[in-house]
Amino acid sequence: MANQNLRENDEPLLIADDLSKSFGKIIACQDVSFKLYPGEILAIVGESGSGKSTLLQILSGQQSSGQGRVSYRMRDGVTRDLSTLGEAERRFLFRTDWGYVHQDPAQGLRMAVSAGANVGERLMAVGWNHYGRIRAAASSWLERVEIDVARIDDTPRTYSGGMRQRLQIARNLVTQPRLVFMDEPTGGLDVSVQARLLDVLRNLVRELHLAVVIVTHDLAVARLLSDRLLVMKGGQVIETGLTDQVLDDPAEHYTQLLVSSILSP
Repeated sequence: MANQNLRENDEPLLIADDLSKSFGKIIACQDVSFKLYPGEILAIVGESGSGKSTLLQILSGQQSSGQGRVSYRMRDGVTRDLSTLGEAERRFLFRTDWGYVHQDPAQGLRMAVSAGANVGERLMAVGWNHYGRIRAAASSWLERVEIDVARIDDTPRTYSGGMRQRLQIARNLVTQPRLVFMDEPTGGLDVSVQARLLDVLRNLVRELHLAVVIVTHDLAVARLLSDRLLVMKGGQVIETGLTDQVLDDPAEHYTQLLVSSILSP
């Protein structure tokens, strides 16, 4: 069960304000607004086609919204509209403040270079330049995500699916970002592999006090990891609240159907 002590007295880290996006006549996202606080984990859930992946791409700057804005509180305390950032500022954010865990680890890893290099490159991007320190940190992070350090010089091509995903997590978290986006991080993994991955994720996000936006169709994953839920249908948020409250006592009929279909024995 996730820690549900939300930090409403803090300044929000990420603000979505009236976000909308259409592809022709298809409404992918409509009038979505919320605030994400430091250390809070927000799960966006819904069936396929509900708009959750489009929303994640808008939040992380991979797509522009047709309407509305996304704002982020920078390290200097100033909240900036992300659409006003230049390309260099965006790249800087992804090097220092943000991480993005893809459903397919091949999208988030360099498959032809070693596991150690995959992790070490992120440290070099934020200014580390001592080989011994970089390799030691990479080794430490492999241990933290339960990968045998003896595999540090192996490429991700030789890893199992679960190991690749854990390596992608290490690559994203090694610089200790403030905000991490996760797109179906357990998708395509069998149940035992999912359990191991979720255990690693849950421990790290709490230890590092990360703010996380996670898209998942799996409500069991949402319950285990998140503080708060956004339930989407047809591009709209139809219900939101503390994770356990929404899943234990859903107010909307669609959420009730979603919970009964996925969480029922």
